Amino acid sequence: MARTPEQIVEHVRRMVAGEETHGQFADLFAEDGIMAYRFPTHHQPAEIQGREEIRAYFGKLRGASVRDKIEVRSVETQCWRTNDPDVAVAETTHRGWSKVKQDYYTFTAVAIIHLRDGEIVRYDDYMNPLLLTELLGV
Repeated sequence: MARTPEQIVEHVRRMVAGEETHGQFADLFAEDGIMAYRFPTHHQPAEIQGREEIRAYFGKLRGASVRDKIEVRSVETQCWRTNDPDVAVAETTHRGWSKVKQDYYTFTAVAIIHLRDGEIVRYDDYMNPLLLTELLGV
């Protein structure tokens, strides 16, 4: 099913908010899609290649109990189209409570999303690895 960048960004919002699973996020990728962490933490790969590898990676994350470490209270997203109809820029900000820090937090990530026939072929995720590590205590 072909999706617009706005629909994909809404899926990301729902995933971060805990309203849908990471497996459903993997379904948005083309079979040969790439998930890239541009500033990876020590426990993230720089790139994950292929829909099924992306699904497997996020399946492992679910087991890491991220929700046991942070409580997401709100998620906002914005999506900007570029001159290329197959490329969009998204910003996702979530606010919540870090059980590790015992404090409120605001976390923002920016993504550059490349599509082909409505599927993600490359998702470049730019997030603050230092803050992520601090929030999760990893």
